[in-house]
Amino acid sequence: MPQTIPLTRPSTDGSELAAVAEVLDSGWLAGQGPHSTILEQGFSRLTGRQHAIALNNCTAGLHLALAALDVGPGDEVLVADYSFPATGHAVLYCGARPVFVDVRADTGTIDPSLVEAAITSRTRGIVAVDALGIPADWDPLLDLARQHGLFLVEDAACSAGAIYSGRPCGSFGDIAVFSLHARKGITCGEGGVLVSDDPDIATRVRQGANFGMESAYARQAAGFYVPSFTGLGYNYKLSDILAAIAVVQLGKLEQFTRRRQEIADRYGRLLAEIPGILAPDVPGDRMPTWQTYAVTVQEPLSRDAIVVALRDEGIGCNIGTYALHRQDTYGPDVASCPVSNRLFERHLALPMFTDLTDADQDRVVEVLAKAVYSQ
Repeated sequence: MPQTIPLTRPSTDGSELAAVAEVLDSGWLAGQGPHSTILEQGFSRLTGRQHAIALNNCTAGLHLALAALDVGPGDEVLVADYSFPATGHAVLYCGARPVFVDVRADTGTIDPSLVEAAITSRTRGIVAVDALGIPADWDPLLDLARQHGLFLVEDAACSAGAIYSGRPCGSFGDIAVFSLHARKGITCGEGGVLVSDDPDIATRVRQGANFGMESAYARQAAGFYVPSFTGLGYNYKLSDILAAIAVVQLGKLEQFTRRRQEIADRYGRLLAEIPGILAPDVPGDRMPTWQTYAVTVQEPLSRDAIVVALRDEGIGCNIGTYALHRQDTYGPDVASCPVSNRLFERHLALPMFTDLTDADQDRVVEVLAKAVYSQ
C-alpha cells in the first residue's frame, strides 16, 4: 500500500524555487560561491562560531574535521554508539579505530560516565552525537576532554536549532558538523556545514574541501595567480544551487523547530493511553529539534511487527538509528553497548515533519493503537 503519511517530508514553498532561479541567472552554480558564503555567515550567527564552511554533506564534514585534527593510523577515537554509521565511518576514513561507547537510555546520547573507562594511551578524541536531534551532555564531555587532553567533535547532524543548557548546538567542542539532508529539520536535499572557532582548522577544512587549494570564488578579487595545492584534498564543495535553498531554509529554522515541538507535545499526549509505547522523555536542560520522533516499544510487544502493521496502513515509520557496534563494517566484538543495542531493537520512529497535520497525527496514533492491541 502506498504511503499516505510519510515518515518525513521537507517543507518548501516558492521561496526555495525563487532562490534556485536567482542562482541560475547569476551564472555561478559551482561550490564555494556567493550563496555558500551567505549560508556560512548564517551558521556562524546560529552557533556563535567564528568560522563556518559549507560542504556537500555531513559525512564529508566529519571526515575533514578528523583530518584537520590530524587523526591517523594507530589512533583511537571514542564514538557514540547510537548513530548513523557515517559517524564511525569518518574515523575509518582517516585510518584510525573507532571505539564505541554506550549511551544514555533516555537521550540516546553518549554516556559521560562511561567515557573515561574507554580512554587508552591511543585515544585522541571524542565524537559525541546529538542523537535524533536530542543534545548530548556537553558540559561533562567538555570537562572530560580537557582533563585528558582530547579533542571533542560535535556530530550535530540532526540538531540545527537545538539548545543545551542555554547554548545552541554546534557551539560545543573543537568542531561541530551539521547535516542538510532531506530528513533533517532544514534541508537542501544533501549538504552539510562545519563550524569551529579555530582559524587554522577552518583553513585546512576549506582547502581540504576543494582539492587542497583556495576556492575560485575567493580568488576572484585577488588578481591573477595560479593556485598551488597545499596538500591532499577532496571535492567536498556544496553547489551554490543547494546553498541557496539552504539559506532559505535556515531563515525558517525557528518556525520549523517551534512547529515540530508542538507536534512532539501533541504526540506525547496522544500516546499516553497506549500501553507498551513510551514517548521520549527529554531532560529539562535541553531542547531537541525532533528531527526524529522515536518511541520505545516495550516487551513483550514486537517492534518489527508494529512497523509492518503501520506500513501496511500507509503510515511511514522506521527504526530510530543504528547500534554501530553491531555493524559488520567495524568487525566482530568491537564493543559491548547494551543500552544502544536495546534502542536499536526497540525504538520506533513515527512520522515527524513540519507540515504534519493534527489529522495525520490522529491517524498515526489510531493505527499504532490498533497494532498494539492486536498483539
